[in-house]
Amino acid sequence: MNQDDPKNKLNVVIYGQQFKIVGKASSNYMRMVAGHVDDKMRQIAESNSRLDTAKIAVLTAVNIADEYFRLKQEYEELLRLVEEEEQEKEK
Repeated sequence: MNQDDPKNKLNVVIYGQQFKIVGKASSNYMRMVAGHVDDKMRQIAESNSRLDTAKIAVLTAVNIADEYFRLKQEYEELLRLVEEEEQEKEK
């Protein structure tokens, strides 16, 4: 990153712990992402009260990665369908 690139700094609370987040994204976006992680961690913690914070964090990461890969697969399928449709129009 270039020193001239503007960075936003934001303090957020995720699962009861404070974190400083630094990034190019808007403060609202970073707050939304942190809120999503917090919500997921709380959902997982509610489903099993015996899990410690580290396990909750790992399971949250796995769940978010699963969401990401499913959405990526859907996106790629949609792109494929659009390309096929465009090729059909060209014929």
